[in-house]
Amino acid sequence: MVRLTATCALIIAALGAFGQAGHAQSPAKVLFGHQSGASRQSPAALGSYAKGCIAGAQALPGTGSTWQAMRLSRNRNWGHPELIDFIQDLSRKAARIRGWNGIYVGDMSQPRGGPMLTGHRSHQIGLDADIWLRPGKNLRMTQAQREKFSAISMRRAKGAYTNSNWTRAQHELVKAAAQDKRVERIFIFPGAKVKMCNDEKGDRSWLRKVRPWWGHYYHFHVRLKCPEGSRGCVDQAPPPPGDGCAAAQKWVDDILNPPPPDPNRKPSKKRRDLVLTDLPKQCRNVLLSR
Repeated sequence: MVRLTATCALIIAALGAFGQAGHAQSPAKVLFGHQSGASRQSPAALGSYAKGCIAGAQALPGTGSTWQAMRLSRNRNWGHPELIDFIQDLSRKAARIRGWNGIYVGDMSQPRGGPMLTGHRSHQIGLDADIWLRPGKNLRMTQAQREKFSAISMRRAKGAYTNSNWTRAQHELVKAAAQDKRVERIFIFPGAKVKMCNDEKGDRSWLRKVRPWWGHYYHFHVRLKCPEGSRGCVDQAPPPPGDGCAAAQKWVDDILNPPPPDPNRKPSKKRRDLVLTDLPKQCRNVLLSR
């Protein structure tokens, strides 16, 4: 008889419970957040960015010639092979920017994707990655050093403007990422988007992919499209037409002069934790794969 590890036994018991009434409230983040390695399956992004999982994920090596993965203790340096390839390509482009030797890579996905124990709502299907805006200069830090080394803020006035840490180098790095055909969207704080809109004098088509969002002043969040030929991967709707600069300026205007609260707006409800039955059916097999 095969002897089950404690973790495996826990997962199988929990999965069984999902088939019983009254047990569907168990959070999926617990099942996925305690996985230490990828499933033994062919790579596949399953579901949507904020409601899915990944089969056959690959780990980004902690150190490469032009990148370092940060906070390895979090075990979030996993992704679809397409994401691994994109990060390595972007890191080589970054190494050609003056003063940079490459990039620092923040959170990607967990070994089997899915909801995380803490933090992100997305990053679930191995197609999202956070790229630090701090110049990648020292790419020979130990794992222990990377646990303490920090990203730096690029925002001023609550994100309405960039600060002195922002240079043309950050502009060029975001532009290089956005010009990659595999990229669906890039999220960054509003002031950075407006700054890039004001500074870009050439082809502006890439700006459409760069969208303002809360936070994202230490890093920018890259989201790839579903890989070609994917079955079971749900793409996000395309960004609105145009360069998006007017929309970003509206974000900035609202930061500087907040509009009065809408008296008819209902209080937002606290989001409940996702459970396994909220995710694609294939995610159960991703968890059980050994």
